[in-house]
Amino acid sequence: MTPSRFSQYWVLIAILLVAIIVTGALIIWPRFSAGQPVDISTSPTQELQGKIYIGGAVTNPGLYPLTAGDTIEDLIQAAGGYTDGADLNSITLHIPDTEEGQTQKIDINRAEAWLLEALPGIGEARAQAIIDYREQNGHFRNINEITNVEGIGTATYEQIKDLITVAD
Repeated sequence: MTPSRFSQYWVLIAILLVAIIVTGALIIWPRFSAGQPVDISTSPTQELQGKIYIGGAVTNPGLYPLTAGDTIEDLIQAAGGYTDGADLNSITLHIPDTEEGQTQKIDINRAEAWLLEALPGIGEARAQAIIDYREQNGHFRNINEITNVEGIGTATYEQIKDLITVAD
């Protein structure tokens, strides 16, 4: 083989390799190129209405009315705004599905004062009255016994009856 023939084969091999690389790039490039940005939006299938529990680092945790058009900021302001030291980068909104069941209820036989205060109509004084009552009289046997606590009447009971429970 002469050097000129050897050079011709290398030139042909180089051209063939370049053609393969270019063809492969043209085939693969569209798969990896950035597409149009995707706009994600949700539209509820039904208007949300009712009550929502707002807890955590807010001034007045409890149940608040929820109407169509309410924003998270509206709900937080209804609960008195954020407390000092609130982590504003971490907000949790939990919407249970129908299989998940009802929201967790507060056990009035075991709950500490801060948790009892989260119930609507129960402030610091009433929470302490509940604790004092159960320490003096033993555990509540059913939830309607909470009306025996001083300062808790039928109206307050009606507000909290679906949010409380008694454990055995």
